[in-house]
Amino acid sequence: MPDSGTALLWQVIRQDGNGNNYRVGRYATRDEAQKVVDSLDSRGHRQLYWVERIGEPAH
Repeated sequence: MPDSGTALLWQVIRQDGNGNNYRVGRYATRDEAQKVVDSLDSRGHRQLYWVERIGEPAH
């Protein structure tokens, strides 16, 4: 868990079957966020997960 001084610049976004987007969490590094996405994807749910840098336009 990052300390309170760590910038959490990466977020994991989930899109459900209706096209609604939700932030799953914020992380200090892209690699950390990608590990969360990989873990969630491996569960076989139908939601779509991706990593975004906070402050950049959504894809």
